[in-house]
Amino acid sequence: MKKVVIYTGPMCNFCSAAKHLLDKKKVNYTEFDIAVDSSKRQEMQEKTNGARTIPQIFIGDTYVGGYNELKALEVEGKLNTLLEI
Repeated sequence: MKKVVIYTGPMCNFCSAAKHLLDKKKVNYTEFDIAVDSSKRQEMQEKTNGARTIPQIFIGDTYVGGYNELKALEVEGKLNTLLEI
């Protein structure tokens, strides 16, 4: 399974929904709370060409986007392939 990284923040319903979807699929992920570590906020913005919203999700070298994009991949049946499940 590819490495999954998710940038999150406090009191973020979309972050919770993204983590819930990944947990439901039993996907291990690394979470970075950008409110706690400002260097991770800068890292996230550099990797996403300036995105400021959270969550921001990466699967392997693929930039997925936020929760809506992650959910769309699941609905389209493409998430398992991207994760290599």
